[in-house]
Amino acid sequence: MSEIQHLVVMGVSGSGKTTVARILADRLGWPFAEADDHHPEANVAKMAAGTPLTDEDRWPWLRIMRDWLSEQAAAGRSTVITCSALKVAYRDVLREADGRVRFVHLAAAPEVIGGRLEHRSGHFMPPSLLPSQLSTLEPLAEHEDGVSIAVDIPPEEVADAALRGLGLGAVTA
Repeated sequence: MSEIQHLVVMGVSGSGKTTVARILADRLGWPFAEADDHHPEANVAKMAAGTPLTDEDRWPWLRIMRDWLSEQAAAGRSTVITCSALKVAYRDVLREADGRVRFVHLAAAPEVIGGRLEHRSGHFMPPSLLPSQLSTLEPLAEHEDGVSIAVDIPPEEVADAALRGLGLGAVTA
């Protein structure tokens, strides 16, 4: 098998991580995981109450995701996951996983994201936390393995751009 790779689709809540990650996973034939599903209950309750998570809240969650990536690599599987991964330090934890960890940063203007959050239902992350996420966000640094894609185009085109930018080709479904 070729090199094990993990694509971390990152960005603030409402940027389209789940939609784009599912498209990428389908096109690549790689397992998909939603990092939000791995948050400890205390984190979910805190966010649902409108309280931003602290770094101390996030470290255990990030280590859970890192370990999941390493488990998949040990089984010979490349993966696609969603994870806000807002800070370089958070991405550093994920990069500790076995395999090549690459990032797809989904970026958009705050008003675009805010509009999406206002119309989203069934998610524990309230729109009131968007400002704290935006102030926490550190865009991909030059040394980081990944691409930043504007999400002002349809999700299928975002996935195409991500695959091209990562040199994985524009695999079609």
